[in-house]
Amino acid sequence: MRILLIGPQGCGKGTQAKLLASKLGVPHISTGDLLRSATGELRKEIDSYIVAGNLYPDEKMLEVLKKRFGESDCEKGFILDGFPRNLKQAEMLDSITKVDRVIEISISDDEAVRRLSGRVACPSCGAGFNNATMPPKVRGICDKCGGELVQRADDTEEAIRKRLEIYHRETEPILEHYGAVRVNGENDIEEVFEEILKLIGIEP
Repeated sequence: MRILLIGPQGCGKGTQAKLLASKLGVPHISTGDLLRSATGELRKEIDSYIVAGNLYPDEKMLEVLKKRFGESDCEKGFILDGFPRNLKQAEMLDSITKVDRVIEISISDDEAVRRLSGRVACPSCGAGFNNATMPPKVRGICDKCGGELVQRADDTEEAIRKRLEIYHRETEPILEHYGAVRVNGENDIEEVFEEILKLIGIEP
């Protein structure tokens, strides 16, 4: 089963994708992870765009995805997260694979801001926490190494709301294109997961 998860930042796509991938025995394909884990000539090419302050081109991303879909672990399907982000990308994706189910994980803008603005990380060991949903034992201090936790510059409320505006304007039209079904992402992780399983006809 080839499943596409769509939703605003902070909705829990990554968490649900990992749970689904484990349950169904198919890979979780995150375009962000694919680009970050690239090696060799592909790594050099990606870095050349990043250094110049440009986004990696859609056509190039499609080539990377097409290659990934062709690997043996994708024979039974995959969970895709992070692409497409607009109608043009959706049409490009349609040209290389058929998507069986598209699920929107819906949360309000205010909830997205609450979740994302609570994100903090440890520069020393890389551990991540969330003051709203998964706080450290001592506020501002890393549980693992005792380092000082910091917030990403793009996780301020103003920056988050700008990203959400882009999501509503560019990504939401994809939902109609695919006839997506919606789950309430503001429920507990387990509840959201069970709802997704029911939608795809799998017993929780």
